Amino acid sequence: MITLVRRTAVLCALGTALAACGTTGVDQSPHPAPSAPAPSASASASRTPTLAPGPAGLTPVFEHGPRTDGARDGKLVALTFDADMTADQGPRAASGERFDNPRLVATLRKLKVPATVFMTGRWAEEYPAEARSIGRDPRFEVANHSYSHYAYTEDCYGLPTVSGDRMRADLERAYTAFEKAGVPNPMPYFRFPGGCYDKAALKELSATGVTAVQWDVVSGDAFATDADAVTRQVLDGVRPGSVVVMHCTRSAAPVTEEVVRAVVPELRRQGYRFVKVSELIGAANGSA
Repeated sequence: MITLVRRTAVLCALGTALAACGTTGVDQSPHPAPSAPAPSASASASRTPTLAPGPAGLTPVFEHGPRTDGARDGKLVALTFDADMTADQGPRAASGERFDNPRLVATLRKLKVPATVFMTGRWAEEYPAEARSIGRDPRFEVANHSYSHYAYTEDCYGLPTVSGDRMRADLERAYTAFEKAGVPNPMPYFRFPGGCYDKAALKELSATGVTAVQWDVVSGDAFATDADAVTRQVLDGVRPGSVVVMHCTRSAAPVTEEVVRAVVPELRRQGYRFVKVSELIGAANGSA
């Protein structure tokens, strides 16, 4: 039985962030799913590492890679960045609030760090040029963080919720937004808004062919102002195979770029190699 995942540390931070976002008034206008499957989920699954379906065909969930320090792969770690923007935050973006973080992306490029960006469809609509630039850079991969950033369970730290019969359409609408922005080959990976899921959500998404990607290291960067504290939390938490969750939004995570500049050289000094989530899942499949 798969129970609701609650990552206390990150979701406390996300609870603060979501309360500050003032996300109210769930958009109930019809958003029908495309007639075809999600533009990437089923197509990419044939050539991209994914996990086999879980019990009863449920959407599989990936939290970390192999905990080994093998001679072939070394110590692997994946930095992931959530590009969050909820469906109802357009007025805030129009008034000048920035939900993107070009400086962070530039730093990842300068340091030659592969990364996986979990992007909401609404973010891709707001910043299509940036979404396209990230998606076309072979150092990065774009994955799905829903269209709306509304929760797929009840009681997910103040987020509005998507009803069960709309979950698949919400996920697929994000892939449609990526396609319109010019993002090539987004990955068949999905991160639940707020990190909240249950058996019902896994069942609803099973037909899409995605692998749900969680994390095992909480950066604590959401609304943090102390870069040193976030850096320590990441360095203290990383183990071989770790997936680190961070954010790619200036307004919600103002110190993340500074944290990356500190974390990357230290983890490399410790013998870690940075990889995208796809490589980490591939390593996990190879060790099974």
